[in-house]
Amino acid sequence: MRNLVKYVGIGLLVCGLAACDNKDSNTPTANNAAQSQKAQSNTVSLLEGKLNFTLPADMSDQSGKLGTQANNLHVYSDPTGQSAVIVIVGDKSVDALDVLGKRLENEQRDRDPQLQVIANKSVELHGHTFQQLDSIISAKGHTAWSSVLLGNVDNKLVTMQVTLPANNQQQSQVVANNIIGSVEVK
Repeated sequence: MRNLVKYVGIGLLVCGLAACDNKDSNTPTANNAAQSQKAQSNTVSLLEGKLNFTLPADMSDQSGKLGTQANNLHVYSDPTGQSAVIVIVGDKSVDALDVLGKRLENEQRDRDPQLQVIANKSVELHGHTFQQLDSIISAKGHTAWSSVLLGNVDNKLVTMQVTLPANNQQQSQVVANNIIGSVEVK
């Protein structure tokens, strides 16, 4: 569990840095973003094909660029670093997913007193149960949309954090839901 907390902390650090990036970005409307993602996307396969999901075309694998050699941490981001998906594969926990989700929510709230929790719920994706925590996090006056997905895959605990700029909350929510909705477990 200590490793999960460490990796979630790394994820929050990455999203905090992304939220602090002052680069301007031209963002299409939510409908255009959803159409663009369907037209151009990258399929990611982890755990020897047992976990698959789809990312927007502008996101690429940045895992080796963080200075870590851990093969259980996968980072994907856009060129600006403002949008990121972090996947952590750890040991399966004895705690239930809803307990882990509540613990994660409390840890985020400890780091960010302005945290706005949108949902902390159980979701079913293609026949597999996950815990999803959607929130708006703040760092140095900037906000980011965060969707964290927790689930057991191949006897491992998988944590997927999608972090997007929250300047257009509806668009960020659509993109995050598209990524999470594409998760398939085999």
